[in-house]
Amino acid sequence: MQQKRKKENKKAVKTALTHVFLIFLGLIMIYPLLWMFFSSFKPNNEIFGSLGLLPKQVIWDSYYRGWNSGQFTYGLYFKNSFILVTPVVLFTLISSALVAYGFARFNFPFRKTLFSIMISTLMLPNAVIIIPRYILFNHFNWLNSYKPFTIPSIFACHPFFIFMMVQFFRGLPRELDESATIDGCNTFSILVRIHTPLLKPALFSAAIFQFIWTWNDFFNSLIYINSVRKYTISLALRMTLDTAAAANWNEILAMSTLAIIPSVLIFFFAQNYFVEGIATTGIKG
Repeated sequence: MQQKRKKENKKAVKTALTHVFLIFLGLIMIYPLLWMFFSSFKPNNEIFGSLGLLPKQVIWDSYYRGWNSGQFTYGLYFKNSFILVTPVVLFTLISSALVAYGFARFNFPFRKTLFSIMISTLMLPNAVIIIPRYILFNHFNWLNSYKPFTIPSIFACHPFFIFMMVQFFRGLPRELDESATIDGCNTFSILVRIHTPLLKPALFSAAIFQFIWTWNDFFNSLIYINSVRKYTISLALRMTLDTAAAANWNEILAMSTLAIIPSVLIFFFAQNYFVEGIATTGIKG
């Protein structure tokens, strides 16, 4: 009995120490976000003069003044960001799933070669292709619009998501396809009725990645969008620094706090599917 109690006590102490360590590590990682939130209520001298969280002098109207700063309110910039991000995410999921289904389930000439070429495009940095893409989109008269983002996503231009879904498809047993074929399903029906429900973790993972990457994208938005009325939230935050002679950093930090809320919410609401989609490549059990 004593040995059993000793083992239980050691296990309890080990568990407690592990929790304390994880809490300490979590506080270190979340501290910059907490500092940004509390600094949105501080004047400039406190923001640059102290690393403490709580403000000594509270600025209560930083969110109101930040929201209404500039030529347009931030409501327009948030609206533009959602108008840009939503179709990009939807088209990316649909097109990537279709292409991945083809690579994973069908045999056709040069399949391995085409798959290798697609994967090799992952090694191309964005700076290498930005000039030819700009020339091409300018020829199509797509500049100063969201077409350079939405239309390429229709044609599965994101090989990372295709590769991720191919790996997931390969984990699904082919007996499911054979059973569905016997029941009278064609290949498209098999994808929609059989594979899509099973593909949910991979789809959620791709949606989270694409949403966050597109929402936070600054460089491509700066290249293709010229009109302030069409600016996304990332461009609006940078414009605030350019137009203000002496920046009110509490207003900028206030809008930055609001800007990260959609990404945080979509991750927390879909985190179970996200973890499952990253950790697995098919059906278990």
